[in-house]
Amino acid sequence: MLKEILKEKRPPFVLLENVDRLLKAPAKQRGQAFGIILRCFADLGYGVQWRVINAADYGHPQKRRRTFIFAFHNTTKYYKNFEDNTDFTQEDVQEATIFDVLPCNLIYSKQDKTTDVSKKNYKTVADVSDKFKFDFENAGYMLDYHVITAKLEANYGSKVKTLGECLDCDNVPDYCYRTNVKKFEYLKGSKKIERVAENGHKYIYSEGPVPFPDKLDIPARTMLTSEGTVNRSSHLILDPISKKYRILTPVECERLDEFPDNWTNTGMPEKRRYFMMGNALVCGLIKTIGKEIKRIVEEED
Repeated sequence: MLKEILKEKRPPFVLLENVDRLLKAPAKQRGQAFGIILRCFADLGYGVQWRVINAADYGHPQKRRRTFIFAFHNTTKYYKNFEDNTDFTQEDVQEATIFDVLPCNLIYSKQDKTTDVSKKNYKTVADVSDKFKFDFENAGYMLDYHVITAKLEANYGSKVKTLGECLDCDNVPDYCYRTNVKKFEYLKGSKKIERVAENGHKYIYSEGPVPFPDKLDIPARTMLTSEGTVNRSSHLILDPISKKYRILTPVECERLDEFPDNWTNTGMPEKRRYFMMGNALVCGLIKTIGKEIKRIVEEED
C-alpha cells in the first residue's frame, strides 16, 4: 500500500514510524522486512534515514520506543546535499541526519556495518524478500541503495518527566479504583507455566516481572491499546492521595502522550479513549522532529 501511495503522490518528504522490532523482523530472517522497505524507497528515488528513539530518553513522560523513518526524494535539495557522498561512515549516521536534533553518542563498532539493496544483488523486491538478511542497528542511512547502520545511545542529560507528574488525583472516576489487586499482582509477577503445543509438545512459558504497583518517580511504561483493562501491561498505581490502588484515568493517559487534557473526550466510550492513547505517539517528540522537517521544507523554497 505504501509503495502505491508513493508512486501516485511522489511526496518530496515522508515520515513514518513503527515498532522498534521492525528492524529485526522476522526472527528467522533478521532484517528482511526493513530491507524490503529500503528497497521500495530506493526504487522510487528516495534516500532514507532512520533511528529508534525512546521518548523518555529525551525528557518525555513515557518509555515509548519507536522506529522513525525519514525519506527524501532525489528531486529535493536535501537529497542533492548528500548525493555526492555515498561513502557514509558511522559518524554520518550520528551527525548528518534529520534526527541530529536529538543528541546522542555513537557506540563504535570495529568496522562499518554496510549493505546494499540494489538490483546488482537483488533483481526484484521478491529477491530481497527471499534472500536479504542483515543485522540492522538502531540508526542508519541509505542513499542510492547503499546502506550503513550504527548504534547510537541518547545523550540528553536533562531532567525527565515522571508518571507521578502526570497524575490528576483530584479527578479520579470511581471505576478507576480496583479491588481485584491480587489478579493484577499475579499477572504482573514472574511466572513459569507448563503448556502443551498443538502437536503435543510440552514446553515452559516464562514471563519476567512487571513493576507492581507502577513507580511514580520515573517515566511510565509504554502504554498499549489494552490500557485500562485487567491486563499485565496496564498501569496500576497506588494513588498518593487516596492510598488506594487504581488504574490511570483517560486524562492521565492523554498526559503521558502529551495531548491536551480531555483531547479524547468527544463522546466516545471510555474504553475507546484508552485504546486511542495506547495507539498514539508522544506528541512532544513528534513536535521536535516536525520542527526540523519544517526547516528542511522551508530551505527547499
